[in-house]
Amino acid sequence: MSATMTSTPYPQSSPPSKTVKVLIKGRVQGVWFRRWTVDNARLLGLSGWVRNRRDGSVEAVFSGKSDKVDEMAERRCRIGPSGATVTAIVATPIDELPDPGFHLKYDD
Repeated sequence: MSATMTSTPYPQSSPPSKTVKVLIKGRVQGVWFRRWTVDNARLLGLSGWVRNRRDGSVEAVFSGKSDKVDEMAERRCRIGPSGATVTAIVATPIDELPDPGFHLKYDD
């Protein structure tokens, strides 16, 4: 009598998720940076928000699949919309989760 071994795939786990708060400095106000951020974050399926700060910077929270958060925070935001000049980005991991969807917040 021979035993037949069957291969049972491991259940797929959901991709790791990540949430970061990002401060973007440079010429980032008055160039449609917030609207551009909303559009790009939604394309990537991220949750969170974006707003202007009184000091001329833009602040955002990105939450979702780790690779998509990195794509937005580390790659797309470094370029921004035409007319923007990004001089610095500071991304800080946070524990709080934003509401689902991505939206524009009023200035701080």
